[in-house]
Amino acid sequence: MGNVRIRLVKRTARELLSRYPNLFTEDYEHNKQALLKVADIPSKTLRNQIAGYITRLVKRQKRLEQLSTRQELMVTDEEEYIRRIEGV
Repeated sequence: MGNVRIRLVKRTARELLSRYPNLFTEDYEHNKQALLKVADIPSKTLRNQIAGYITRLVKRQKRLEQLSTRQELMVTDEEEYIRRIEGV
């Protein structure tokens, strides 16, 4: 079973990620420090939850980018293969 996060964590994480897309990375510790600079979050627990969710979103985003580039490569390879077959 996965972790259940409150709406505040998800909403804040998405908003900060959209405002500062280049600030956050896949490193949780770096994201915690970046949150200290960017947002004034009163609770340490809440800050850690937001940093963890941002880390998860960044990893998911990079994974989706990699998959889309792989699919593009597969399509171009397939098109090239079809051209070779039709040319023969």
